[in-house]
Amino acid sequence: MTIKIGVIGVGHLGQHHARIYTELLDARLVGVADSDTDRAHFIGEHLGVQAYGSLEELIRRKSPDAISVVVPTSQHYAIAKTALEAGIHVLVEKPVTIRPEEAGELLDIAAKKNLVLQVGHIERFNSAIRYISGIQCKPVYLDSRRTCPFTGRINDVGVVLDLMIHDIDIVMSLVNSPITRIAATGACVFTDYEDIADAQITFENGVLAHILVSRCAEKKCRQLEIVERERQITINYEQQTVQISRCVNSSEGQVEIRETPVFPKSEPLKLELADFVRCVKEKGKPIVGGSEGKRALEVAVEILRQIHEGNVQSVRRAV
Repeated sequence: MTIKIGVIGVGHLGQHHARIYTELLDARLVGVADSDTDRAHFIGEHLGVQAYGSLEELIRRKSPDAISVVVPTSQHYAIAKTALEAGIHVLVEKPVTIRPEEAGELLDIAAKKNLVLQVGHIERFNSAIRYISGIQCKPVYLDSRRTCPFTGRINDVGVVLDLMIHDIDIVMSLVNSPITRIAATGACVFTDYEDIADAQITFENGVLAHILVSRCAEKKCRQLEIVERERQITINYEQQTVQISRCVNSSEGQVEIRETPVFPKSEPLKLELADFVRCVKEKGKPIVGGSEGKRALEVAVEILRQIHEGNVQSVRRAV
């Protein structure tokens, strides 16, 4: 059985969704759609599929089994809802929606119609995270840093919904304990949204997580440090590497041992879309389903509340 798939939104990321669907054996890209019809036709011609100006037209002409929603965050809810109500399986890029209640409504529709609702938290498919998820990991402290220079590419949300939500999802999946406390601050630098955000999350089991995100940094950094009682694990998201350090006793005293595990590396987005196709084909449960996306969004919304109720600091700089 081949799954007929469409892509809604073929900008910077959506074009890669469309490309990858043409490479997956169990998928057939049947069309792309974008409000920028010139862009839609450019991508459609490049991939050899029809292009449309709206989701409704794509549904009417091609009757896809599933779609990827890769539009600005503010449009996620409306487009995903339209697709689900039409009986179409949906992968929606993160964050699932702007408001948790919207995510809850999408979950209800998907459940009633027995449809897959997957959320594009791509870092779950990073080879380094997949490796860590396969070993016994017992963190007591996590330190996550995700920074990059300002590009202006994302202009409808701040760094919490654009960047930090990745790390919220990863941290929550590794700790797997209820949250008891969140403390957050942030600052506007180049935009009207928070461009820097810093959060501390305390879990019921005593684990503490620190997450820093910025789109105002000089250099790009995507790193997670996991401190356990007997070892420290450092993950480089960009290079998809893991380094494990531990101290052991020897005749000369304590000696630090560093290991760099070797494991297969793959394109995270390709693994994510292959998981979506598998779930649609087998009616399976996604690695990151709508409920996980909603949970991460709820934490992000609380972080945003604290940042803005604390009168987010403005430190404007010239771009």
